[in-house]
Amino acid sequence: MYVCGVTAYDLSHIGHARVYVTFDVLYRYLRHLGYQVTYVRNFTDVDDKIIARAKELGEDPISLSRRYCEEFSRDMVYLHCLPPSAEPRVSDHMPQILDMIKQIIENGYAYSVDGDVYFSVEKFPDYGRLSGRKLEDNRAGERVAVDSRKKHPADFALWKTAKEGEPFWDSPWGPGRPGWHIECSAMSAAYLGYSFDIHGGGMDLVFPHHENEIAQSCAVIDLYHPLALRLFLLGTHYQSPINYSDVQLESASDRIFYIYQTLHDCESALSQHDGVTLKDTIPPDTVNSINNFYNVFVTSMSDDLHTPVVLAALSDPLKTINDLLHTRKGKKQELRIESLAAFGKILRNVLSTLGLMPESYSEILQQLRDKALKRAKLTEDQVLQKIDERTAARKNMEYERSDIIRKHLATVGIALMDSPDGTTWRPAVPLAIQEQQVSIT
Repeated sequence: MYVCGVTAYDLSHIGHARVYVTFDVLYRYLRHLGYQVTYVRNFTDVDDKIIARAKELGEDPISLSRRYCEEFSRDMVYLHCLPPSAEPRVSDHMPQILDMIKQIIENGYAYSVDGDVYFSVEKFPDYGRLSGRKLEDNRAGERVAVDSRKKHPADFALWKTAKEGEPFWDSPWGPGRPGWHIECSAMSAAYLGYSFDIHGGGMDLVFPHHENEIAQSCAVIDLYHPLALRLFLLGTHYQSPINYSDVQLESASDRIFYIYQTLHDCESALSQHDGVTLKDTIPPDTVNSINNFYNVFVTSMSDDLHTPVVLAALSDPLKTINDLLHTRKGKKQELRIESLAAFGKILRNVLSTLGLMPESYSEILQQLRDKALKRAKLTEDQVLQKIDERTAARKNMEYERSDIIRKHLATVGIALMDSPDGTTWRPAVPLAIQEQQVSIT
């Protein structure tokens, strides 16, 4: 699998996150099915945009792109994306690029003009088959200036003559640098051969915001956990437009907290039976529930990665776990612990394939609490102080004051939960956003 990577001239935005989370899920799912996958994702570190940005900042283009490549790699770790098998960079593959251009010229599909080399689209009858566009649809002058030296307006550059002050490499046609398209062709061939199974990349993403709004969205991502962001991205099919909003991220944060809290409680219940030999059988209802869930998982993922269907299907097994843990009927169920173990195993398996499996439930739950406190602009000590004030108010039968404290915390996304053991708190969708959701529906 070859996936076109970023052109490293700036920081990544949420559109990049969506593309590479999608391919990470595909990579994980193919491995889950038993395939051996060689996953190559390149860096474009030689490009007009990089040169323009470097000139703007007074920085060496290769140094600038290296810096943004490192930032991108950190972003991928942050989003829990597995590292590819190889991450080639254009600047390290000039010999392969030059060899491919020479071969294309020798085969009669390209021509050189004044140090530039162009691919002749008229010589390749299948040109446009992938996009479904006809050659006559590629009208000149709409996106780039017409170059009268071309044999056809749609001919594209394989090699560009270097302008003064720009980075260049020596070639048979003079000093210059590769065109955008040839880079991936040469690097994919170098690592995977001329024929391989999957070629991926980001479409011009359908995104309902302007560039400045995307920039603003990047600034607030730090308020949400990366796994909440990943859940949010997987909640919309990768080919559909995605609506970015605080409402969506708050909902994703709330949902992922519920998932991990349920699995943490399940793990805690099972840990009380460490050393106890569990029976090999589980109840028929549990078997049916697990089989149905796994069938939905495989069917949906195999049908063009329908991750939203899989995420929706998590609800039933999670509810069953909570019933087994907390209801009278569930606590009395025969082979209860065996059922919990079976549900926990299948959920871990699926979450791992989606890239949503944390190293520790307790750690991720605390991280989600910390993010919620940051959004609420509160410290945990302040929340605990409010809980103490509310407890005192209830003891004094000041129920109106008690309700005011609860509602104040709920407004900023802190939900209070009362039990015989006392009051605790958990992150929740802020009250104002809940009301906004109701008004929308």
